[in-house]
Amino acid sequence: MTDASTGGSERIARRIARAGLCSRREAERWIAAGRVSLNGEVLTSPAVTVVPEDKVVVDGKPLPEAAAPRLWRYNKPRGLLTTHHDDRGRRTVFDALPKDLPRVISAGRLDVNSEGLLLLTNDGDLARHLELPATGLARRYRVRAHGTVDEQALARLSKGVTIDGIRYGAVSVRVDRRKQAPSDADDDMPGEASNTWFTVNLREGKNREVRRVFEHVGLDVNRLIRLSYGPFQLGSLKAGHVEEVPRKVLRDQLGKAWAERLREPTRKFKRKR
Repeated sequence: MTDASTGGSERIARRIARAGLCSRREAERWIAAGRVSLNGEVLTSPAVTVVPEDKVVVDGKPLPEAAAPRLWRYNKPRGLLTTHHDDRGRRTVFDALPKDLPRVISAGRLDVNSEGLLLLTNDGDLARHLELPATGLARRYRVRAHGTVDEQALARLSKGVTIDGIRYGAVSVRVDRRKQAPSDADDDMPGEASNTWFTVNLREGKNREVRRVFEHVGLDVNRLIRLSYGPFQLGSLKAGHVEEVPRKVLRDQLGKAWAERLREPTRKFKRKR
């Protein structure tokens, strides 16, 4: 399929994703729900190809023009959901972002009790590219868990494991430090001498994967911090703060396939909450 940026055609879900409203998968769900119209007709199937001249409307509003892809690093605090809407009214990542940030979606998720690096983008295609297992981006975590450490069981995780019918790929776990005394300044659970810190590397990032594989080997995760996602690092970014990844860095890290999409100038964004 030809990229619309060269004057060609593309699937309508991809057009919506490139406009930054949602991911391709979510766009397909919107179409099935009757929220999208094409040239005045409500669509019920995403199996439609569009060209630049076609008029796409979502929830009664014309689809925005696709902007150059942009990416932000966000240090997600615990207690925020990685979702745009919560039926129970709980606070989300997107509620906490600066008001002048463009509409963004996340590349992957962190659960409500997890923290650390969350990548945000205005481009659904970029989010999909970063998430796909085929892209093979490693995720690195710092994990604190309670329980008895079985290093042989941890080593076996490097071959993958099946839990409740779900296959998890290779997970690399390194034991970093066992807490010896309640005076550990980096531990907010004083008195729990059986807490241990680990470094974990994986490439798939299935839902709650780290917590599930640790539970499988008898460890209860009580703190989980994502340190990196592919080439993008949390670094010294403070909790609740967001910074844009420079366009040059994106071009260098994403390669030739994204060079054309990243050619457009974009204003530099660097803001704290």
